[in-house]
Amino acid sequence: MRPLPKLTSENEFYWTSGADGVLRVQYCESCNRYLHPPQPVCPDGGGQPVIREVSGRGTVAGVTVNHQQWLPDMEPPYAIGLVVLEEDPRVRLTTLIVDIEPEEVVVGLPVQVRFEQHDDVWLPVFAPTGEPVVADADYPEPAMAPVRAMASAEKFEHKVAITGIGMSEVGRRLGRNPITLTMEACNQAVADAGLTMDDIDGLSTYPGGGARDSGLSEGGIYPVAEALGIAPTWFCGTPETAGQTGSVVNAMMAVASGLCRHVLCFRTVWETTSMLWGNRENSGIAGGARVSGDMEWRLPYGAMSAGNWIALLASNYFHRYGATREQLGWIPVMQRAGAGLNPTAVYREPMSIEDYLGARMITTPLGLYDCDAPCDGAVAVVVSAIDAASDMPHRPVLVEAVGTQVRERISWDNSTLEHLPMVNGPAHHLWSRTDLKPADVDVALLYDGFSFIALCWLEALGFCGRGEGAAFVNGGERIALNGELPLNPHGGQLSAGRLHGYGFLHEAVMQLRGHAGERQVKDAEVVVTSAGGGIPAGALLLTRG
Repeated sequence: MRPLPKLTSENEFYWTSGADGVLRVQYCESCNRYLHPPQPVCPDGGGQPVIREVSGRGTVAGVTVNHQQWLPDMEPPYAIGLVVLEEDPRVRLTTLIVDIEPEEVVVGLPVQVRFEQHDDVWLPVFAPTGEPVVADADYPEPAMAPVRAMASAEKFEHKVAITGIGMSEVGRRLGRNPITLTMEACNQAVADAGLTMDDIDGLSTYPGGGARDSGLSEGGIYPVAEALGIAPTWFCGTPETAGQTGSVVNAMMAVASGLCRHVLCFRTVWETTSMLWGNRENSGIAGGARVSGDMEWRLPYGAMSAGNWIALLASNYFHRYGATREQLGWIPVMQRAGAGLNPTAVYREPMSIEDYLGARMITTPLGLYDCDAPCDGAVAVVVSAIDAASDMPHRPVLVEAVGTQVRERISWDNSTLEHLPMVNGPAHHLWSRTDLKPADVDVALLYDGFSFIALCWLEALGFCGRGEGAAFVNGGERIALNGELPLNPHGGQLSAGRLHGYGFLHEAVMQLRGHAGERQVKDAEVVVTSAGGGIPAGALLLTRG
Protein backbone atom coordinates (compact mmCIF):
# COMPACT_ATOMS: atom_id res chain seq x y z
CA MET A 1 0.00 0.00 0.00
CA ARG A 2 2.96 2.35 0.40
CA PRO A 3 3.55 4.52 -2.69
CA LEU A 4 6.92 3.56 -4.18
CA PRO A 5 8.93 5.43 -6.80
CA LYS A 6 8.69 4.43 -10.43
CA LEU A 7 12.15 3.28 -11.45
CA THR A 8 13.63 4.96 -14.50
CA SER A 9 17.04 5.18 -16.10
CA GLU A 10 17.51 8.54 -14.34
CA ASN A 11 16.67 7.48 -10.77
CA GLU A 12 17.29 3.73 -10.59
CA PHE A 13 20.84 4.17 -9.29
CA TYR A 14 19.49 5.96 -6.21
CA TRP A 15 16.52 3.77 -5.36
CA THR A 16 18.51 0.54 -5.77
CA SER A 17 21.67 1.69 -3.95
CA GLY A 18 20.67 -0.30 -0.92
CA ALA A 19 21.19 -3.58 -2.74
CA ASP A 20 24.84 -3.39 -1.71
CA GLY A 21 24.31 -1.06 1.25
CA VAL A 22 25.98 2.01 -0.29
CA LEU A 23 24.24 5.34 -0.86
CA ARG A 24 24.89 6.97 -4.23
CA VAL A 25 24.24 10.57 -5.29
CA GLN A 26 24.88 12.51 -8.47
CA TYR A 27 28.04 14.63 -8.59
CA CYS A 28 29.22 17.37 -10.96
CA GLU A 29 32.99 17.19 -11.34
CA SER A 30 33.34 20.59 -12.98
CA CYS A 31 31.43 22.37 -10.18
CA ASN A 32 32.62 20.12 -7.34
CA ARG A 33 29.11 19.71 -5.99
CA TYR A 34 26.58 16.96 -5.36
CA LEU A 35 23.11 17.10 -6.88
CA HIS A 36 19.73 15.87 -5.63
CA PRO A 37 17.21 14.96 -6.88
CA PRO A 38 18.94 13.58 -10.00
CA GLN A 39 19.18 16.01 -12.88
CA PRO A 40 20.21 15.57 -16.52
CA VAL A 41 22.60 18.53 -16.36
CA CYS A 42 24.19 20.51 -13.53
CA PRO A 43 22.29 23.79 -13.04
CA ASP A 44 25.50 25.63 -12.12
CA GLY A 45 27.80 24.76 -14.98
CA GLY A 46 25.72 22.66 -17.35
CA GLY A 47 28.02 19.68 -16.95
CA GLN A 48 26.99 16.05 -17.20
CA PRO A 49 26.68 14.64 -13.64
CA VAL A 50 28.25 11.34 -12.67
CA ILE A 51 27.18 8.93 -9.94
CA ARG A 52 29.35 8.85 -6.84
CA GLU A 53 29.30 6.79 -3.66
CA VAL A 54 28.87 8.76 -0.41
CA SER A 55 29.36 7.88 3.23
CA GLY A 56 25.66 7.99 4.09
CA ARG A 57 26.41 10.16 7.10
CA GLY A 58 24.44 13.32 7.72
CA THR A 59 22.73 15.63 10.17
CA VAL A 60 19.04 16.27 10.76
CA ALA A 61 18.28 19.82 9.61
CA GLY A 62 14.51 19.58 10.06
CA VAL A 63 12.14 17.11 11.67
CA THR A 64 8.41 16.65 12.02
CA VAL A 65 6.63 13.95 13.96
CA ASN A 66 3.65 13.00 11.84
CA HIS A 67 0.51 12.11 13.83
CA GLN A 68 -1.90 11.77 10.90
CA GLN A 69 -2.76 8.37 9.44
CA TRP A 70 -2.01 8.86 5.75
CA LEU A 71 -1.20 5.28 4.73
CA PRO A 72 -2.59 1.95 6.00
CA ASP A 73 0.84 0.44 6.53
CA MET A 74 2.47 3.44 8.23
CA GLU A 75 1.13 3.75 11.75
CA PRO A 76 1.75 7.17 13.32
CA PRO A 77 3.57 8.66 15.01
CA TYR A 78 6.71 8.55 12.90
CA ALA A 79 9.54 11.01 12.43
CA ILE A 80 10.09 12.50 8.98
CA GLY A 81 13.49 14.13 8.73
CA LEU A 82 15.32 16.45 6.40
CA VAL A 83 18.88 15.13 6.38
CA VAL A 84 21.87 17.17 5.22
CA LEU A 85 24.58 14.94 3.75
CA GLU A 86 28.07 15.13 5.24
CA GLU A 87 29.72 15.46 1.81
CA ASP A 88 27.70 18.51 0.72
CA PRO A 89 25.29 20.45 2.97
CA ARG A 90 23.45 21.65 -0.14
CA VAL A 91 22.07 18.13 -0.58
CA ARG A 92 19.09 17.37 1.65
CA LEU A 93 17.06 14.18 1.70
CA THR A 94 13.50 13.88 2.94
CA THR A 95 13.45 10.54 4.73
CA LEU A 96 12.44 8.63 7.86
CA ILE A 97 14.44 8.78 11.09
CA VAL A 98 14.34 5.30 12.64
CA ASP A 99 15.68 3.39 15.67
CA ILE A 100 14.75 6.26 17.99
CA GLU A 101 11.53 7.46 19.59
CA PRO A 102 10.03 10.00 17.17
CA GLU A 103 9.75 12.74 19.81
CA GLU A 104 13.48 12.39 20.58
CA VAL A 105 14.61 13.39 17.08
CA VAL A 106 15.97 16.94 17.10
CA VAL A 107 17.67 19.31 14.71
CA GLY A 108 21.41 18.64 14.76
CA LEU A 109 21.11 14.87 15.38
CA PRO A 110 23.94 12.97 13.58
CA VAL A 111 22.56 10.07 11.54
CA GLN A 112 23.73 7.25 9.28
CA VAL A 113 21.91 5.70 6.34
CA ARG A 114 20.38 2.25 6.36
CA PHE A 115 18.02 0.73 3.82
CA GLU A 116 14.52 -0.73 3.88
CA GLN A 117 13.65 -3.00 0.96
CA HIS A 118 10.17 -2.76 -0.56
CA ASP A 119 9.85 -4.90 -3.69
CA ASP A 120 12.60 -3.69 -6.05
CA VAL A 121 13.18 -0.44 -4.15
CA TRP A 122 15.62 0.13 -1.28
CA LEU A 123 14.43 3.21 0.62
CA PRO A 124 17.29 5.12 2.29
CA VAL A 125 16.28 5.84 5.89
CA PHE A 126 18.51 7.18 8.65
CA ALA A 127 19.28 6.13 12.22
CA PRO A 128 21.19 7.97 14.97
CA THR A 129 24.95 7.38 15.09
CA GLY A 130 25.09 7.79 18.85
CA GLU A 131 27.25 10.90 18.56
CA PRO A 132 26.32 14.12 20.42
CA VAL A 133 23.77 16.48 18.88
CA VAL A 134 25.40 19.32 16.94
CA ALA A 135 23.85 22.30 18.73
CA ASP A 136 25.07 25.00 16.33
CA ALA A 137 25.12 23.15 13.03
CA ASP A 138 25.64 25.47 10.06
CA TYR A 139 23.19 24.94 7.24
CA PRO A 140 24.27 27.26 4.42
CA GLU A 141 21.55 29.12 2.58
CA PRO A 142 21.62 29.03 -1.23
CA ALA A 143 22.22 32.39 -2.86
CA MET A 144 19.14 34.19 -4.14
CA ALA A 145 19.08 35.68 -7.62
CA PRO A 146 18.96 39.50 -7.66
CA VAL A 147 15.62 41.25 -7.97
CA ARG A 148 15.26 42.20 -11.61
CA ALA A 149 14.78 45.86 -12.45
CA MET A 150 11.52 46.81 -14.13
CA ALA A 151 11.69 45.99 -17.82
CA SER A 152 9.76 49.16 -18.65
CA ALA A 153 8.92 52.39 -16.85
CA GLU A 154 5.37 51.90 -18.06
CA LYS A 155 3.60 49.61 -15.61
CA PHE A 156 0.97 47.25 -16.94
CA GLU A 157 -0.61 47.30 -13.48
CA HIS A 158 -1.77 50.89 -14.03
CA LYS A 159 -3.77 49.90 -17.11
CA VAL A 160 -6.20 47.67 -15.20
CA ALA A 161 -8.60 47.66 -12.27
CA ILE A 162 -10.63 45.10 -10.36
CA THR A 163 -14.23 46.06 -10.96
CA GLY A 164 -16.35 43.15 -9.79
CA ILE A 165 -16.32 40.37 -7.20
CA GLY A 166 -18.56 37.43 -6.41
CA MET A 167 -18.61 34.59 -3.91
CA SER A 168 -20.79 31.50 -3.92
CA GLU A 169 -22.21 29.72 -0.92
CA VAL A 170 -19.26 28.55 1.22
CA GLY A 171 -19.41 25.56 3.55
CA ARG A 172 -18.39 22.01 4.25
CA ARG A 173 -19.94 19.09 2.37
CA LEU A 174 -22.44 21.23 0.49
CA GLY A 175 -23.14 18.34 -1.90
CA ARG A 176 -23.28 20.62 -4.93
CA ASN A 177 -21.76 20.13 -8.36
CA PRO A 178 -18.75 22.48 -8.49
CA ILE A 179 -19.92 24.09 -11.73
CA THR A 180 -22.97 25.41 -9.89
CA LEU A 181 -20.70 27.07 -7.34
CA THR A 182 -18.63 28.58 -10.14
CA MET A 183 -21.68 29.94 -11.93
CA GLU A 184 -22.97 31.48 -8.72
CA ALA A 185 -19.71 33.36 -8.12
CA CYS A 186 -19.21 34.34 -11.77
CA ASN A 187 -22.73 35.69 -12.20
CA GLN A 188 -22.35 37.73 -9.01
CA ALA A 189 -18.99 39.17 -10.12
CA VAL A 190 -20.20 40.19 -13.56
CA ALA A 191 -23.34 41.80 -12.15
CA ASP A 192 -21.27 43.49 -9.43
CA ALA A 193 -19.18 45.10 -12.19
CA GLY A 194 -22.32 46.33 -13.94
CA LEU A 195 -21.64 44.11 -16.94
CA THR A 196 -23.33 41.26 -18.77
CA MET A 197 -21.77 38.04 -19.98
CA ASP A 198 -21.66 39.56 -23.48
CA ASP A 199 -19.06 42.02 -22.14
CA ILE A 200 -16.71 39.27 -20.92
CA ASP A 201 -14.02 38.57 -23.51
CA GLY A 202 -11.54 36.62 -21.38
CA LEU A 203 -11.49 33.79 -18.83
CA SER A 204 -8.69 32.93 -16.42
CA THR A 205 -8.41 30.36 -13.64
CA TYR A 206 -6.11 28.24 -11.49
CA PRO A 207 -5.22 25.35 -11.73
CA GLY A 208 -7.28 24.33 -14.77
CA GLY A 209 -9.18 21.17 -15.48
CA GLY A 210 -6.80 18.44 -14.35
CA ALA A 211 -7.56 18.81 -10.63
CA ARG A 212 -11.33 18.33 -10.77
CA ASP A 213 -11.63 14.93 -9.10
CA SER A 214 -9.35 16.00 -6.26
CA GLY A 215 -11.83 18.75 -5.44
CA LEU A 216 -9.40 21.53 -6.36
CA SER A 217 -11.09 22.62 -9.58
CA GLU A 218 -14.50 22.80 -11.18
CA GLY A 219 -13.11 21.37 -14.40
CA GLY A 220 -11.30 24.32 -15.93
CA ILE A 221 -11.96 26.80 -18.69
CA TYR A 222 -13.83 24.61 -21.15
CA PRO A 223 -16.83 23.54 -19.05
CA VAL A 224 -17.10 27.02 -17.53
CA ALA A 225 -17.12 28.73 -20.93
CA GLU A 226 -19.78 26.25 -22.01
CA ALA A 227 -21.89 26.89 -18.92
CA LEU A 228 -21.56 30.67 -19.25
CA GLY A 229 -22.39 30.54 -22.93
CA ILE A 230 -19.51 32.81 -23.96
CA ALA A 231 -16.76 32.64 -26.58
CA PRO A 232 -13.71 34.31 -25.02
CA THR A 233 -11.07 36.09 -27.07
CA TRP A 234 -8.43 34.81 -24.64
CA PHE A 235 -8.31 32.20 -21.87
CA CYS A 236 -5.80 30.66 -19.50
CA GLY A 237 -6.00 27.87 -16.93
CA THR A 238 -2.71 26.67 -15.47
CA PRO A 239 -1.08 25.67 -12.16
CA GLU A 240 2.37 26.93 -13.23
CA THR A 241 1.93 30.59 -12.40
CA ALA A 242 2.63 33.01 -9.54
CA GLY A 243 0.40 31.37 -6.96
CA GLN A 244 -3.33 30.90 -7.25
CA THR A 245 -3.90 34.59 -7.97
CA GLY A 246 -1.25 34.40 -10.65
CA SER A 247 -4.29 33.65 -12.81
CA VAL A 248 -5.46 37.20 -12.03
CA VAL A 249 -2.05 38.58 -12.99
CA ASN A 250 -2.36 36.70 -16.28
CA ALA A 251 -5.73 38.38 -16.79
CA MET A 252 -4.24 41.79 -16.03
CA MET A 253 -1.61 41.30 -18.71
CA ALA A 254 -4.23 40.23 -21.25
CA VAL A 255 -6.23 43.39 -20.54
CA ALA A 256 -3.18 45.67 -20.42
CA SER A 257 -2.00 44.36 -23.79
CA GLY A 258 -5.33 45.25 -25.37
CA LEU A 259 -6.24 41.65 -26.11
CA CYS A 260 -9.22 41.80 -23.73
CA ARG A 261 -11.32 44.45 -22.05
CA HIS A 262 -13.03 42.50 -19.27
CA VAL A 263 -11.60 39.18 -18.02
CA LEU A 264 -13.55 37.00 -15.62
CA CYS A 265 -11.24 35.15 -13.20
CA PHE A 266 -12.58 32.30 -11.07
CA ARG A 267 -11.42 29.75 -8.51
CA THR A 268 -13.53 26.86 -7.23
CA VAL A 269 -12.84 24.26 -4.55
CA TRP A 270 -15.13 21.44 -3.47
CA GLU A 271 -12.77 19.20 -1.51
CA THR A 272 -15.20 18.19 1.21
CA THR A 273 -17.92 17.11 -1.19
CA SER A 274 -15.40 15.43 -3.50
CA MET A 275 -14.19 13.29 -0.60
CA LEU A 276 -17.79 12.64 0.46
CA TRP A 277 -18.53 11.35 -3.05
CA GLY A 278 -15.50 9.04 -2.89
CA ASN A 279 -13.47 10.62 -5.67
CA ARG A 280 -10.17 9.97 -3.88
CA GLU A 281 -10.83 6.39 -2.76
CA ASN A 282 -9.52 4.82 -5.95
CA SER A 283 -6.64 7.20 -6.61
CA GLY A 284 -3.48 5.78 -8.10
CA ILE A 285 -1.51 6.25 -4.88
CA ALA A 286 -4.09 4.48 -2.75
CA GLY A 287 -4.17 1.68 -5.30
CA GLY A 288 -0.45 1.07 -5.03
CA ALA A 289 0.62 2.76 -8.29
CA ARG A 290 4.23 3.91 -8.57
CA VAL A 291 4.91 7.64 -8.22
CA SER A 292 7.25 9.77 -10.28
CA GLY A 293 8.43 13.34 -10.54
CA ASP A 294 8.79 15.59 -7.53
CA MET A 295 6.52 13.50 -5.30
CA GLU A 296 8.59 10.32 -5.54
CA TRP A 297 11.11 11.81 -3.09
CA ARG A 298 8.56 12.32 -0.30
CA LEU A 299 5.55 10.02 -0.60
CA PRO A 300 7.45 6.74 0.06
CA TYR A 301 8.30 8.16 3.49
CA GLY A 302 4.72 8.98 4.43
CA ALA A 303 5.27 12.72 3.83
CA MET A 304 1.91 12.86 2.11
CA SER A 305 0.84 16.40 2.94
CA ALA A 306 2.23 19.85 2.29
CA GLY A 307 1.84 20.16 6.05
CA ASN A 308 4.65 17.62 6.48
CA TRP A 309 6.94 19.46 4.07
CA ILE A 310 6.23 22.85 5.64
CA ALA A 311 6.62 21.47 9.16
CA LEU A 312 10.16 20.35 8.32
CA LEU A 313 11.08 23.95 7.52
CA ALA A 314 9.13 25.28 10.49
CA SER A 315 11.13 23.02 12.81
CA ASN A 316 14.39 24.50 11.52
CA TYR A 317 12.96 28.01 11.97
CA PHE A 318 11.90 27.21 15.55
CA HIS A 319 15.37 25.81 16.28
CA ARG A 320 17.22 28.66 14.60
CA TYR A 321 15.27 31.56 16.11
CA GLY A 322 13.86 30.12 19.32
CA ALA A 323 10.23 30.49 18.26
CA THR A 324 7.48 28.67 20.15
CA ARG A 325 4.12 27.12 19.30
CA GLU A 326 2.40 29.56 21.65
CA GLN A 327 3.74 32.49 19.62
CA LEU A 328 2.66 30.91 16.34
CA GLY A 329 -0.75 30.16 17.81
CA TRP A 330 -1.71 33.81 17.94
CA ILE A 331 -2.19 33.78 14.17
CA PRO A 332 -5.07 31.24 14.21
CA VAL A 333 -6.46 32.69 17.44
CA MET A 334 -6.70 36.25 16.10
CA GLN A 335 -8.02 35.07 12.75
CA ARG A 336 -10.77 33.14 14.51
CA ALA A 337 -11.73 36.40 16.21
CA GLY A 338 -12.05 37.99 12.78
CA ALA A 339 -14.05 35.05 11.45
CA GLY A 340 -16.61 35.69 14.19
CA LEU A 341 -17.38 38.96 12.38
CA ASN A 342 -17.58 37.29 8.96
CA PRO A 343 -20.98 35.72 8.21
CA THR A 344 -19.54 33.52 5.43
CA ALA A 345 -16.73 31.99 7.55
CA VAL A 346 -16.75 28.23 8.03
CA TYR A 347 -15.66 28.41 11.70
CA ARG A 348 -16.92 31.36 13.75
CA GLU A 349 -16.95 30.15 17.36
CA PRO A 350 -14.38 31.85 19.63
CA MET A 351 -11.00 30.18 20.21
CA SER A 352 -8.45 30.89 22.93
CA ILE A 353 -4.73 30.26 22.96
CA GLU A 354 -5.47 27.44 25.42
CA ASP A 355 -7.84 25.89 22.86
CA TYR A 356 -5.08 26.13 20.26
CA LEU A 357 -2.42 24.53 22.44
CA GLY A 358 -4.81 21.79 23.59
CA ALA A 359 -5.81 20.67 20.09
CA ARG A 360 -4.42 17.45 18.66
CA MET A 361 -1.16 17.51 16.76
CA ILE A 362 -1.10 16.91 13.02
CA THR A 363 2.59 17.10 12.18
CA THR A 364 4.86 18.84 14.71
CA PRO A 365 5.08 21.72 15.29
CA LEU A 366 1.72 22.15 13.49
CA GLY A 367 -1.50 21.26 15.28
CA LEU A 368 -5.10 21.08 14.17
CA TYR A 369 -5.69 24.83 14.23
CA ASP A 370 -2.52 25.55 12.26
CA CYS A 371 -4.17 23.89 9.25
CA ASP A 372 -6.66 25.57 6.97
CA ALA A 373 -10.25 24.36 6.67
CA PRO A 374 -11.18 22.39 3.53
CA CYS A 375 -14.50 23.59 2.17
CA ASP A 376 -16.69 23.99 -0.89
CA GLY A 377 -16.95 27.41 -2.50
CA ALA A 378 -16.08 29.62 -5.45
CA VAL A 379 -14.81 33.18 -5.83
CA ALA A 380 -14.75 35.25 -9.02
CA VAL A 381 -13.31 38.66 -9.87
CA VAL A 382 -13.54 40.84 -12.96
CA VAL A 383 -10.40 42.56 -14.26
CA SER A 384 -11.22 45.50 -16.55
CA ALA A 385 -9.38 48.09 -18.60
CA ILE A 386 -8.71 51.18 -16.50
CA ASP A 387 -10.61 53.47 -18.84
CA ALA A 388 -13.76 51.40 -18.29
CA ALA A 389 -13.49 51.43 -14.49
CA SER A 390 -14.96 54.90 -13.98
CA ASP A 391 -18.26 53.75 -15.47
CA MET A 392 -18.70 50.85 -13.04
CA PRO A 393 -21.17 50.79 -10.11
CA HIS A 394 -18.48 50.52 -7.41
CA ARG A 395 -15.26 52.28 -6.58
CA PRO A 396 -12.59 50.47 -8.62
CA VAL A 397 -9.73 48.71 -6.90
CA LEU A 398 -6.44 49.69 -8.48
CA VAL A 399 -3.37 47.50 -8.88
CA GLU A 400 -0.21 49.16 -7.64
CA ALA A 401 2.24 46.27 -8.08
CA VAL A 402 2.57 42.53 -8.58
CA GLY A 403 5.19 40.20 -7.16
CA THR A 404 5.95 37.26 -9.42
CA GLN A 405 9.71 36.70 -9.55
CA VAL A 406 11.42 33.39 -8.73
CA ARG A 407 14.68 34.02 -6.85
CA GLU A 408 15.33 30.65 -5.22
CA ARG A 409 15.49 27.04 -6.29
CA ILE A 410 11.99 25.64 -6.87
CA SER A 411 12.21 22.83 -4.34
CA TRP A 412 10.52 22.03 -1.05
CA ASP A 413 13.54 20.36 0.51
CA ASN A 414 16.61 21.58 -1.42
CA SER A 415 15.96 25.32 -1.43
CA THR A 416 15.99 27.59 1.61
CA LEU A 417 15.76 26.39 5.21
CA GLU A 418 15.07 29.78 6.81
CA HIS A 419 11.62 30.28 5.33
CA LEU A 420 9.41 28.80 2.63
CA PRO A 421 10.73 28.67 -0.94
CA MET A 422 9.25 31.13 -3.46
CA VAL A 423 8.08 33.57 -0.78
CA ASN A 424 11.00 36.03 -0.73
CA GLY A 425 11.08 36.29 -4.52
CA PRO A 426 7.53 37.59 -5.05
CA ALA A 427 7.69 39.73 -1.89
CA HIS A 428 10.88 41.54 -2.86
CA HIS A 429 9.80 41.84 -6.49
CA LEU A 430 6.55 43.48 -5.37
CA TRP A 431 8.32 46.32 -3.56
CA SER A 432 10.65 46.88 -6.52
CA ARG A 433 7.63 47.88 -8.63
CA THR A 434 6.25 50.61 -6.37
CA ASP A 435 7.29 53.62 -4.29
CA LEU A 436 5.02 52.44 -1.48
CA LYS A 437 6.61 50.76 1.55
CA PRO A 438 5.46 48.16 4.08
CA ALA A 439 4.60 51.00 6.48
CA ASP A 440 1.97 52.21 3.99
CA VAL A 441 -0.03 48.96 4.15
CA ASP A 442 -3.30 49.14 6.06
CA VAL A 443 -4.39 45.49 5.79
CA ALA A 444 -2.33 42.33 5.23
CA LEU A 445 -4.18 39.42 3.62
CA LEU A 446 -1.54 36.71 3.68
CA TYR A 447 -1.88 33.10 2.59
CA ASP A 448 -2.30 30.76 5.53
CA GLY A 449 -2.74 27.25 4.20
CA PHE A 450 -0.78 26.62 7.39
CA SER A 451 -0.13 29.28 10.01
CA PHE A 452 3.63 29.15 9.44
CA ILE A 453 3.09 30.31 5.85
CA ALA A 454 1.57 33.59 7.03
CA LEU A 455 4.53 34.03 9.38
CA CYS A 456 6.94 33.64 6.46
CA TRP A 457 5.01 36.18 4.37
CA LEU A 458 5.13 38.72 7.22
CA GLU A 459 8.91 38.51 7.24
CA ALA A 460 9.39 38.31 3.49
CA LEU A 461 7.23 41.39 2.89
CA GLY A 462 9.27 43.38 5.39
CA PHE A 463 6.73 43.88 8.18
CA CYS A 464 9.38 42.52 10.53
CA GLY A 465 12.92 41.21 10.20
CA ARG A 466 14.00 37.67 9.44
CA GLY A 467 13.40 35.52 12.48
CA GLU A 468 11.23 38.21 14.12
CA GLY A 469 7.84 37.00 12.90
CA ALA A 470 7.00 34.91 15.96
CA ALA A 471 7.67 37.84 18.29
CA PHE A 472 5.68 40.15 15.97
CA VAL A 473 2.49 38.08 16.25
CA ASN A 474 2.95 37.09 19.91
CA GLY A 475 0.00 38.19 22.02
CA GLY A 476 -2.02 39.11 18.96
CA GLU A 477 -2.20 42.88 19.57
CA ARG A 478 -0.20 43.95 16.51
CA ILE A 479 -2.21 41.79 14.08
CA ALA A 480 -5.64 42.48 15.58
CA LEU A 481 -8.40 44.32 13.72
CA ASN A 482 -7.43 47.57 15.44
CA GLY A 483 -3.73 46.74 15.59
CA GLU A 484 -0.65 47.96 13.80
CA LEU A 485 -1.17 45.53 10.92
CA PRO A 486 -4.57 43.80 10.78
CA LEU A 487 -3.89 40.29 9.50
CA ASN A 488 -6.63 38.37 7.66
CA PRO A 489 -9.53 40.11 9.42
CA HIS A 490 -12.04 37.87 7.61
CA GLY A 491 -10.59 34.75 9.26
CA GLY A 492 -8.16 33.67 6.56
CA GLN A 493 -8.20 30.12 5.33
CA LEU A 494 -7.71 28.81 8.87
CA SER A 495 -11.24 29.85 9.82
CA ALA A 496 -13.05 31.29 6.77
CA GLY A 497 -12.24 28.27 4.60
CA ARG A 498 -9.64 27.14 2.09
CA LEU A 499 -10.65 29.15 -0.97
CA HIS A 500 -7.10 28.86 -2.26
CA GLY A 501 -5.94 32.43 -2.47
CA TYR A 502 -9.02 33.97 -4.05
CA GLY A 503 -10.68 34.49 -0.67
CA PHE A 504 -7.96 36.99 0.21
CA LEU A 505 -8.52 38.86 -3.03
CA HIS A 506 -12.26 39.03 -2.35
CA GLU A 507 -11.60 40.40 1.13
CA ALA A 508 -9.12 42.95 -0.25
CA VAL A 509 -11.80 44.41 -2.52
CA MET A 510 -14.32 44.45 0.33
CA GLN A 511 -11.87 46.31 2.58
CA LEU A 512 -10.87 48.85 -0.08
CA ARG A 513 -14.51 49.53 -0.94
CA GLY A 514 -15.35 49.93 2.74
CA HIS A 515 -17.88 47.09 2.52
CA ALA A 516 -16.42 44.71 5.13
CA GLY A 517 -19.00 45.47 7.82
CA GLU A 518 -18.01 44.73 11.43
CA ARG A 519 -14.52 43.64 10.36
CA GLN A 520 -13.84 46.78 8.30
CA VAL A 521 -10.40 48.28 8.88
CA LYS A 522 -10.88 52.03 9.26
CA ASP A 523 -9.73 54.12 6.28
CA ALA A 524 -8.16 51.15 4.48
CA GLU A 525 -6.38 52.49 1.39
CA VAL A 526 -3.55 50.01 0.75
CA VAL A 527 -3.86 46.22 0.98
CA VAL A 528 -1.26 43.56 0.28
CA THR A 529 -2.37 40.04 -0.60
CA SER A 530 -0.34 36.90 -1.12
CA ALA A 531 -1.21 33.54 -2.58
CA GLY A 532 0.55 30.27 -2.07
CA GLY A 533 3.31 29.44 0.31
CA GLY A 534 6.20 27.49 -1.05
CA ILE A 535 5.41 26.37 -4.59
CA PRO A 536 3.88 28.29 -6.32
CA ALA A 537 3.51 31.78 -4.81
CA GLY A 538 2.83 35.40 -5.70
CA ALA A 539 1.73 38.73 -4.24
CA LEU A 540 -0.41 41.75 -5.16
CA LEU A 541 -0.46 45.31 -3.82
CA LEU A 542 -3.87 46.91 -4.24
CA THR A 543 -5.09 50.45 -3.53
CA ARG A 544 -8.39 52.28 -3.22
CA GLY A 545 -9.36 54.01 -6.46
